Amino acid sequence: METIKRAQALREMEIKETPDGKQITFSIKFEKKDGEIVFLPRAIVTGLRMNMKANMMRGIMPVDEQFNKTSHIYPVHIDNIYEINGKKVIL
Repeated sequence: METIKRAQALREMEIKETPDGKQITFSIKFEKKDGEIVFLPRAIVTGLRMNMKANMMRGIMPVDEQFNKTSHIYPVHIDNIYEINGKKVIL
């Protein structure tokens, strides 16, 4: 399995759209606060009601092919991100 550094993975997640205006999605595997492992085949980054950088959190929202919200926003700690786009996240 390919690997990607966490800093690079976070930079890729922050890219919102392509130069021609199409929204960018990614697949992600992460661990929730209760220990449950979640895999989302198509998701986008969204905001949270807190300072995301200071709290080391990101808001992840699952979407379908038309970019419609399919579930609630997951608050994810950056240390709990295990895979992004099929690449294992390393420190």
